[in-house]
Amino acid sequence: MEIKRLNSECVSCLVNKYLKKIPENTEESQKLKYMQRVLNIVAEAKVWQSAPEIVPKITAAQKEIFGVSEDFTEIKKYFNSLMLGLEPQLENNILNSTEPLKLAFLYAMLGNYIDFGAMLSVDENKLKELLKNAEELTVDDNEFGLLKDDLKKSKKLIYITDNCGEVVLDKLFIKAILKEYPNISVEAIVRGEDVLNDATLTDAKQVFLDKLVTVTGNGTNIAGTCLSKLPADIKTKIDNADIIISKGQANFETLRYCGKNIYYIFMCKCQMFADRFGVPKLSGMLLNDLRMK
Repeated sequence: MEIKRLNSECVSCLVNKYLKKIPENTEESQKLKYMQRVLNIVAEAKVWQSAPEIVPKITAAQKEIFGVSEDFTEIKKYFNSLMLGLEPQLENNILNSTEPLKLAFLYAMLGNYIDFGAMLSVDENKLKELLKNAEELTVDDNEFGLLKDDLKKSKKLIYITDNCGEVVLDKLFIKAILKEYPNISVEAIVRGEDVLNDATLTDAKQVFLDKLVTVTGNGTNIAGTCLSKLPADIKTKIDNADIIISKGQANFETLRYCGKNIYYIFMCKCQMFADRFGVPKLSGMLLNDLRMK
């Protein structure tokens, strides 16, 4: 059966979002060229391709036609620094919690709010509010229990990160995992090149994730993890893992139905995801690829 990852809502979202990304004072001929290119890229996309796979082609068109594309460098530095500032208090909360692993997990889930790809803006006050009320977040306790069971019996965990800032909370979750399950080996995989506000090796180093575990770039500029486009050594790491934790909507979109023991952790930041799972926007999700309907 052919896997269909692309749908009408994703196409509409991509078109609406990227047709607006035209620099001021752009000549009419360039505007038209860019708009036609975007529409052509989307029109030629295959149903088995996810939206994150299409975005690099559009951003390449931006750079070719306008000479520039969106630069998230400063945004990434800012949110990494912001979360590093919050880290000591959050870690203290975890250490004093009656369920430290669960609170660390909830923080990591809420960190997925920091996403300039799926959202028009990220409200710092909203982020802090979410973190303050983390323990009120509803999660599938049965699935979380299965996650803990898998962590307990696994020797190799691959942790696939998503966004800047969020990686600080991933670090706290990984630290909690290592404390709870000292026999497990953890390797974090980040994006191989700059794409939107996704975490790369530069971000991992800024937040000192590389001081905790081995961190590897995935060799691509896709805002997700497309197994077919990964370098052989990275794909082998994922194939050989006992358990995989995958953060964010884009990783879910690109990895879903791959048949691996992947636990997807993300927030439903767009209406399509909220509708798909029958939950309000900004709900947290914990799903396993092997048990998904």
